[in-house]
Amino acid sequence: MKIGIIGAGNIGGALTRRFIAAGEDVYIANSRGPETLRDLAAETGAKAVAVREAARGKDVVIVTIPLKNIVDLPKDLFAGVPDSVVVVDTGNYYPRQRDGRIDGIEKGATESRWVSEQLGRPVTKAFNTMYAQHLRENGKPKGVPGRIALPVAGDDPKAKAIVMQLIDEIGFDAVDAGTLDESWRQLPGTPVYTKDYDAAGVRRALSEAQPERTDDWRATPNSPGTYTSPA
Repeated sequence: MKIGIIGAGNIGGALTRRFIAAGEDVYIANSRGPETLRDLAAETGAKAVAVREAARGKDVVIVTIPLKNIVDLPKDLFAGVPDSVVVVDTGNYYPRQRDGRIDGIEKGATESRWVSEQLGRPVTKAFNTMYAQHLRENGKPKGVPGRIALPVAGDDPKAKAIVMQLIDEIGFDAVDAGTLDESWRQLPGTPVYTKDYDAAGVRRALSEAQPERTDDWRATPNSPGTYTSPA
């Protein structure tokens, strides 16, 4: 499977390494250009490409950049890209720490619904609940007791099935978390966020989530600050 990954930060780097280890064909891009990804490409065997190239001729495109930067992606990023291509959003909204105020989200849109609107493509929400180091290091073979599970939300059952298959390939169970508008169940501040639960634990945590965004995850007039000193 050809996988384009837009964003080479902690999650993008972890996914690059995991997918390459699973035998997938990975193309990695960032905003600074492929020449800045030579070390990661040399280490993993992934191909460093420009952002537009990461979206073209691929089976899956994973967008894993700060939400505030979504609007800076090329407007024609998916021009001519077939509808069958699965687009994955891994992002989380950190208004007080990084992203500042995003009106659409503050007014009630789920983060990935907002991302979908900016990209002009349906997206599947995944890979947003686990620390990057755990994603990189804690995969286990299928059937091993206590295997960590990841929630997957989206409106297209076929797209979700592909993403869940990829999650299984890199050493984790996958749990269907419902539609994209239900993806609030796996956002920062919810019971599943950053918890390495097995599948039963993820299902329980999703069921216990509340739709109201807590104050810790809403923008303030001074947002954004930093992770060490949120505003």
